[in-house]
Amino acid sequence: MVSDDTVYGVLLVFSVAFGLYTKNLKGADTRQTVSTIAGFCTILLICHLHVFHSIITVIGTCVVLKCVPHRNCHIACFIWSFGYLVVFRTVHLLGIPAPPPLSNAVQLFLTLRMIGLAFEIHDSRMAVFKEDATEEEKRLIKKYVHIDPSFSDIFSYAYCYIGMMTGPYYKYRTYQDWLEESNTEHIATRTPFWEKVKPLPLILACFLAFSHYFNIQYVETDEFSDQPFWFRLFYMMPMFIIFRTRLYIAWLLSECMCITSALGAYPVKSKPKCGQGPTDLKALEDTQNESDKKSVEYNFQSVHNLDIWGCELAPTTREGLRSWNMTVQYWLATYIHRRIPANLKAYRVSITMGVSAFWHGIHPGYYLSFLTVPPILMAETAMSNTFRRDASPLQQQLFDWGCWFFKMRGFDYMCMGFLLLRLNSTLNYWCSIYFTGHIVVVLFLVIGNVFMKKTRREVKKD
Repeated sequence: MVSDDTVYGVLLVFSVAFGLYTKNLKGADTRQTVSTIAGFCTILLICHLHVFHSIITVIGTCVVLKCVPHRNCHIACFIWSFGYLVVFRTVHLLGIPAPPPLSNAVQLFLTLRMIGLAFEIHDSRMAVFKEDATEEEKRLIKKYVHIDPSFSDIFSYAYCYIGMMTGPYYKYRTYQDWLEESNTEHIATRTPFWEKVKPLPLILACFLAFSHYFNIQYVETDEFSDQPFWFRLFYMMPMFIIFRTRLYIAWLLSECMCITSALGAYPVKSKPKCGQGPTDLKALEDTQNESDKKSVEYNFQSVHNLDIWGCELAPTTREGLRSWNMTVQYWLATYIHRRIPANLKAYRVSITMGVSAFWHGIHPGYYLSFLTVPPILMAETAMSNTFRRDASPLQQQLFDWGCWFFKMRGFDYMCMGFLLLRLNSTLNYWCSIYFTGHIVVVLFLVIGNVFMKKTRREVKKD
């Protein structure tokens, strides 16, 4: 029987190749129709009759956007989409067959798209009424930010094959700009494509090699529990290597999918940012008015989803997280973290991590892992403020390398919750290594804060 990973990989490779065809399609209607049919057929292939979950989600979103005023449509759509995500994951309790694993990935990114769409509608309407916005800014917002999708447009955006299972998340406006782009033949895609695929052979080799010798099922065997402590502690490192190389492959191919189809391509002068798209709307307008379209330089920063060097070598957890699944990080930062009221500011990271855990699934392992992030960030901040801030360049470099080492071990530790998923399984593994990760975090918190107070007292005396 063909494994889910094999089906997943074949569909990704096919979608990358299919992008060469959609890039050269002429006309927004043609491109929209082809990309929607391709996406819907893909979902039918992997979800079968369970495709009705996505259809219900889309129809519900259309009803919300039609019936709820734009001032509150984003909140209503958030409640609807996440509420249905609970139904999707618990239908087996109602006697309905559980959806196949791959359909979960489809539902995850559909949820992001539908909620993001509602936020776009809300934000673009509200931006026009900002008192501090100039008339020129309002004009550019109406031209390049404002969206007004019909039901058929929403359906097409929901089922566009690009990024449907793996991301990257892209805004409806980015999708609309892709449909309406008439200059795709002049957008260079070959060079950025090869830049993305360069590391794939090495990553794939690492994934296959480590997968051959290590597997998560072994952790739950009696034989594993009889292994010495050092082996049990070590085992989480190759497991995280397997975990992240698998995701690296999927995310790099998903970016290649965008590149070959030219989705997310914006002029460099418009200063596009990950997830957001162009930030200099006047420069975007100027480039569109240029007579020589061939001279316009484009990049794919708006759909840039993975910074491998940042994931592997960034010294802190915060920087590592920002380099990982970057468009989803943008979604969480823009639509969750920054929307949390000021009176809950101290809990922003915990709330954001809670939403991220809920989005990933209902398994306790997600929550145990994600809710370990806030204390890790607090410990890193305390240690950095105490031992790095006023240190010499050499001491700062040594601190950064030490911080990097513990950052990677922290990700190893949290990864086990993602892989084991069940409450007992995760806690049993952490217990087998005596909750080393939590103990180290607490020690760093205590040391950082104690020495910080001691340093402040010495400064006051001086």
